[in-house]
Amino acid sequence: MEPAGEGDAVKVTQALGWYYPESLGGTEVYVDALAHRLRENDVEVTVVAPDPGGKAARAYRHHQIEVWRYPTAAVPNRREAQGRQAVRGAELFHRWLAQERPDIVHFHTFVTGLGLDEVAAARDAGARVVVTTHSSSLGFLCQRGTLMQWGEVACDGVRTRPDCTACELHHRGLPRPLARLLSRLPSAGSRLLADLPGALGGALGMGAHIDHNRQRQARLAELVDRFVVLTEFARGALAATGFPPEKLELNRLGMSQRDVERKAGPAAAPTQRPIRLGYLGRLDPIKGVEELVRAAATLPRELDFELELCGPPAGEAPIRRRLRELAGGDRRIRFADPIPAQQAPERLARYDLLCCPSRCAEGGPTVAIEAHAVGTPVLGTDLGGLAELIRDGIDGRLVPPADVPALRRALHETLEEPHSTLDRWRAALPPARTLDQVTTDYLHLYRQVLP
Repeated sequence: MEPAGEGDAVKVTQALGWYYPESLGGTEVYVDALAHRLRENDVEVTVVAPDPGGKAARAYRHHQIEVWRYPTAAVPNRREAQGRQAVRGAELFHRWLAQERPDIVHFHTFVTGLGLDEVAAARDAGARVVVTTHSSSLGFLCQRGTLMQWGEVACDGVRTRPDCTACELHHRGLPRPLARLLSRLPSAGSRLLADLPGALGGALGMGAHIDHNRQRQARLAELVDRFVVLTEFARGALAATGFPPEKLELNRLGMSQRDVERKAGPAAAPTQRPIRLGYLGRLDPIKGVEELVRAAATLPRELDFELELCGPPAGEAPIRRRLRELAGGDRRIRFADPIPAQQAPERLARYDLLCCPSRCAEGGPTVAIEAHAVGTPVLGTDLGGLAELIRDGIDGRLVPPADVPALRRALHETLEEPHSTLDRWRAALPPARTLDQVTTDYLHLYRQVLP
C-alpha cells in the first residue's frame, strides 16, 4: 500500500472479541492469516482484543504479530451486556486508540467490551472504520444470532420488533404462544421492566432491547466507512433493512493454507467402500450435528460407511453425551479428537464427503472451502455461504436446514450410488478461494477509505 504519510507505513488495528492463546476459532484463524498477509504488503498490523477478567493490559507477540489485550469485567451486568452502559475496562482501549492513532481500525466481532462505543472511539481517534461481520447477527440486526426465524427458516432481516422479540424469547426457551404474548408488551412498558432482576427482567425487557439494537444498528451504519459481508445473502438482508448500499462490500471467505495439494481425482482413484463421511468443527447444535447423527444412525445397516465427528472436547461434554445417545451404539459413527488448524486439509482429504448441516446462515464455513481445495465435495444446508458455495447436484448437495428426513435421503442416495454422485461431484469441483485473494480485496478497500 501507499504510505499514510511521508516515511510512515499504514497502521491497521485488527479488533476481535477473542484471540490466541485463550481462544482458537474460525475468526481467530482468519485474522491471524490476514495480519500476516497485510504485513507482507508493508502494512503495520496490531491485533487487539478484550481480556475478560484480566488483571491488567498486556502486550505480547503471537506468530510474530503484535497483540494488545485490555481487561474487561469478568461478569458484566445486564446493561453492559446489552450495550446500554459502558463496559468496565473498555476505556483502556479508548485511551490506546487515542495514543496509537491507527489509520484504520478493522472490527471483526462485536462482544461485551468491543462494540458500538469502541467504533465511536476509533472514529474519535481519527481512524477509518471497517467492519467485517463473521456472524449471522450482521452487526446488531439479529439478536438470536442465526438469522433464522424461530430457528427454522431463513430470515430476510425485515421483521417487526414483536417478531424479533418473540423469536429471541423462543430461543431462550419460552413456548411460542408465550413468546408471542410477551412480545406485544409496548416499548415504554418493556423499558420500565427491563431492569427487573433475573430471567423475568430479561424476558419483559426483551422488546426494549430489540429497540435498542435497532438504534445501535442505525448508528453503526453512520459510523462505519465500509461494512464487509461474506455472502450475497447477507448483503441483501442488510440492504433490505436500509443499511446504505454504498457502504456494503462483499469479500467472500478464503482458506488460509498455501500450497494445498488436491488429492487424486475420480478417474485415478474412484470412491471405495466403506465411504468416509466427515464432520470437522465445533460440536454445537447450531451446526446441525444432532440432525447429522440422527440421519446417519437411521440409515440401513447394509450401507457401508463411516461417519467421523471431529471437534474440540473442551466445554462440549453435554453435547457429546447427547450425540452418543442419538447414535445409539451405531459403530459406523465415531468421535475423533480435535486437530490443529494446519492439519485440516490432510484430514479433509481423507473424507469422501464433508457434512456441513448448519442451522444458521453462516458466511462460510471455511472448512467447506478447504474441503473443495483438497478435492472433497460437501453436503450442506441451503443457507448463507453454503448455498453460494455448493452447486446442488453438480459439485455437492444442498438440503433444507434442520430437516432430518431430507438429510437422511441425501445421505442414502449418495451412499448407494457413489460413482454417480461423489465421483461426479469431485470432477466438477472449482478452485478454492484463498486468503491471498481476500487480502488483495482488503488492500483495495483500505485504499478506498483512506483520506
